[in-house]
Parts: sequence; structure tokens; C-alpha cells
Amino acid sequence: MQIPAKADYAIRALLTLAQSSDSVSTDILAAEQHLPTKFLSSIMSELRRGEIVHSQRGSGGGFRLARPANEITIADVLRALSGPMAGVRGMRPETLEYDGAASLLRDVWVAVRAALREVLEHVTLDDIAQGHLPAAVTQFTSDPDAWTTRT
Repeated sequence: MQIPAKADYAIRALLTLAQSSDSVSTDILAAEQHLPTKFLSSIMSELRRGEIVHSQRGSGGGFRLARPANEITIADVLRALSGPMAGVRGMRPETLEYDGAASLLRDVWVAVRAALREVLEHVTLDDIAQGHLPAAVTQFTSDPDAWTTRT
């Protein structure tokens, strides 16, 4: 699975918001996380439409989280930006049907989605911002093989 820059940038900006009690401008978010301002502005608009953030215009305006950081999961953010997780050719894996040698492929795609959910639906912005990752993450990161890239 590839995590697009848009998702990475969005989560980094949201983590900055998670540590702020005030609205924060896109310029400040971009500067703090070393992100391109124009691209981040577009991302923040998507997050507003996805009800992850609220925006406020005018001086002192900017963005703030739409709900507490402990109620926003990484899965929520990814869905707001890209739609359902682990789609196959734009379809939900459980709706697919394969024949012959590929007949079990649907089960593989459903399992991939379940594995993603196991991590992404259990990690909140607050978990990351506070430095306390849940067991759903640490069970994977404690395995040295998880840190090895395979080509």
C-alpha cells in the first residue's frame, strides 16, 4: 500500500492542530511541518468537506479540529481524502467475484482491508500527538521484520 503525499501531509497538519487550542492558518501549518502551502490549502479544504476540520475566516482565522483529537482516527482522515480503504478497481472487495484459480482472491482483498482497519481505526491523532501508540500498532512495530523493506 502506498500512502500518498496528500495523506501524509494531511495527518502531519492535523497533528499540529491536535496540539493547538486556537485556529491555525495554513501558512503556519505548512511552515511548522515544512509542507507546500498551496497543496496544503487544497488538502485542508478536503478535510473541511470531510468534517475533520472547521475553518474560520478573517484575522485570527484558520483551521481547528472538528472533534477532539482522541475521536479522529487515521482511518477517518484517509477516508475523508480518498474514500473507502482497500478498494479494488474502485469497488468494495466483498462485491467482487472471481472464477477458477482466482476464486479466493476476494478473501485476500477483504483480509487486507481488515488488517488495515486493525491499525488505522485504532490510532487517533491524540495517540500520535501524545506519543502513546495503541497495541494494534506496537504489536507490529516490535517485530524487527516490520522494519525491513522487501522489493
